[in-house]
Amino acid sequence: MDKHRQARPVMSESHEDYLESIVRLGGTDKTPVRSVDVATDLGVSKASVSKAVSSLKAAGMLDQPYYGDITLTSVGYEYGRKVLDHHMLLFGFLHDILGIDEETADTEACLIEHDISDASYEKWIAYIKGLESK
Repeated sequence: MDKHRQARPVMSESHEDYLESIVRLGGTDKTPVRSVDVATDLGVSKASVSKAVSSLKAAGMLDQPYYGDITLTSVGYEYGRKVLDHHMLLFGFLHDILGIDEETADTEACLIEHDISDASYEKWIAYIKGLESK
């Protein structure tokens, strides 16, 4: 593993997107979400959601009873929350500070969120806080 990357479970970008979506849809109270809502949010088929849910369930990131709603485990919630937090910070920087249009900023934040290390993310937060305090 690259020494600059954060130590976290190996997760594909696609699986990170699923966790992020479930966190976004479930909110801070971790409300269970429906597969169809995840499919709509990500613009994918219900079959794709089912396949991802099976993989994420095997990885201990979520629970789903047979044809029931999706519930994140504490590990899955923390992982998804981190991805969502990265996305929101990056989107805000690209859109609000650099003036990049909303659609492009959202797309590019999604690309960056998967690869930024915790150390770089923390420095980015400090930089933005410095800008905000001026």
